[in-house]
Amino acid sequence: MPESKLSLLTANAIEKFEEKFDTKPDFVVAAPGRVNLIGEHIDYNDGFVLPMAIERYTVIAAKLNPENNSTADIYSIDMDEQVELSVTHPVKREIAHWSNYIAGVIAGMVEDKGFAIPAFQAVTQSNVPIGGGLSSSASLEVAMATLIEAIVGKSIPLADKGKVCQKAEHEFVGVPCGIMDQFSSVLCEADHVLLLDCRDQSFQQIPFADPDIVVLIINSEVKHELSGGEYAQRRTQCEEALQMLEAKSYRDVTLQQVQEKKSTLEETVFNRAHHVVTEIARTVKTAEAMKKNGWQAVGELMYASHASLRDDFEVSCKELDVLVDIASKTDGVIGARMTGGGFGGCIVALVQGNKADSISDTICRQYQTQTGVKPSAFMTRPARGAHIIKTI
Repeated sequence: MPESKLSLLTANAIEKFEEKFDTKPDFVVAAPGRVNLIGEHIDYNDGFVLPMAIERYTVIAAKLNPENNSTADIYSIDMDEQVELSVTHPVKREIAHWSNYIAGVIAGMVEDKGFAIPAFQAVTQSNVPIGGGLSSSASLEVAMATLIEAIVGKSIPLADKGKVCQKAEHEFVGVPCGIMDQFSSVLCEADHVLLLDCRDQSFQQIPFADPDIVVLIINSEVKHELSGGEYAQRRTQCEEALQMLEAKSYRDVTLQQVQEKKSTLEETVFNRAHHVVTEIARTVKTAEAMKKNGWQAVGELMYASHASLRDDFEVSCKELDVLVDIASKTDGVIGARMTGGGFGGCIVALVQGNKADSISDTICRQYQTQTGVKPSAFMTRPARGAHIIKTI
């Protein structure tokens, strides 16, 4: 980080904890954000996805609070706000608030996993960009679940932890996300990408073996206010197409079957199904190419993925398209595409490491010239998933 940035983030959280609660924390945990290299909008369609953890984390420093027997007292450095949440009778909030992510995880660990969580104090801080499609929310959820494991002194299977965090987002935040974000933060390993089968939740760690290739993430710094309703709409359209295709899963659908139904499917619904089926195939091909260091093929598949998200799934936007177009014309870029839910946020690019700085400067400069918006960018290698940094 990389590791130095995580160390700095940890030090800041510990310092703020000592300032807020006048004592030293006994527990410190970290959970990363993620970037998805390919396989977008198919985690909720039984597809394959290929994410990796990024060198950006949420860190939580905490200590048991023997003077209290029922609440978690949590301060967010990023929000500059402190909340109290019940650890014995978690209550779903009716208004949108950052603490809902945490409350949902507490509820899941208590009600679904039978954890008796003692009262505690905590400080949380993150350097995962918010609203950039890099799973800042999953990072927070998984960090809290990891903290609860640490303070209770027992753990649950990794996949179960991902499911608890996913359920928190469904029920306490109201976002019907698939399993990719939470599973990525839980399962990813350093120097590997995760090929995750979203139908049976099996996974493979695919080596990201070439040290001369890095991942460049560029944030468009725009977020069009469409993603909530549009996301749910895309899910409904995918489900409608699947019903018309008379199949239970997109994994049982071939591209030929989709083409044969084109005349009977409404055009938009057909396009959604076309994206899902082709994106599933692209993701599998990308993983196979990475195993063989077939980076040119990986790049071509990434560009094809972006075109499908732009044209078939309609979740891109002008700014993301501009970034990908500039990247495609920049020497040293292997492949690029939008990543995340869409309508703004980030693109992800595979680039030659020895040209990464100049590539980043070129793309950012040209993007600002064309759009008037100043982007932000950082480079990352595949990072370590959620882990305990300190425990008593």
